Amino acid sequence: MTGTAPEIRVSGLHKSFGANQVLRGIDLEVAQGEVVCVIGPSGSGKSTLLRCVNLLEVPTRGRVFVGGTEITDPDVDIDAVRRRIGMVFQQFNLFPHLSVTENLTLPQRRVLRRDKAEAAKVAAENLRRVGLSEKAAAHPASLSGGQQQRVAIARALAMDPEVMLFDEPTSALDPELVGDVLAVMRMLADEGMTMMVVTHEMTFAREVADRVVFMDGGVIVEDGTPDRVISRPAHERTRHFLSRLLDPAMAQVEEGASEPTPEQPPE
Repeated sequence: MTGTAPEIRVSGLHKSFGANQVLRGIDLEVAQGEVVCVIGPSGSGKSTLLRCVNLLEVPTRGRVFVGGTEITDPDVDIDAVRRRIGMVFQQFNLFPHLSVTENLTLPQRRVLRRDKAEAAKVAAENLRRVGLSEKAAAHPASLSGGQQQRVAIARALAMDPEVMLFDEPTSALDPELVGDVLAVMRMLADEGMTMMVVTHEMTFAREVADRVVFMDGGVIVEDGTPDRVISRPAHERTRHFLSRLLDPAMAQVEEGASEPTPEQPPE
């Protein structure tokens, strides 16, 4: 991390869907090269926050800055800003009729206007980075879920982003496939990539994140080092959430016995 201005700054962010208020005044900064993991129960606003950072969702109120540019300014060139932000979703969103290489070269050629040779070179380098060089000619249907997610990460990296956003990137994967995806994300963290990661992988958050943000009911309840937030949470809501993660049987009993509260609208 450096002493420069934050790479991401969110100020007074609110987001509502009709009468459903999902974000209730979020203030958050992410420094250049910092890894911030966002944790919290379903419906807490985590994914909505991430989607507001690259304006996939337009905030109801508040401001978002990326690299010093206010992307919530009506006059901003949002396409230019988005080119600096890579996003990886729960689902892989690969084109099934295209090869792995074609999935990586198509956005480069359409958005960055790279020629075929340059796009192919960048694609090959990023497939090497995620350990999938041998799958360059394969089609998504022949890959495991973990391999498809690594292709999705390589596709985002091929656009040369300054920031990477991950929205529960391992939640759709079988447990034995999670490790390879997290290993790629660890590599990016080691390389100094600025990252916001919505995740339920507490080991990853503890070992890789510079900070952990716990959200509940559309607000940030705790924000601190992984050791402080995960090992020594200050708030009862955080302690309750973490205890349920550590004891899935308890979580199932509680979910069956209680209805969602109005403070936890669906994201």
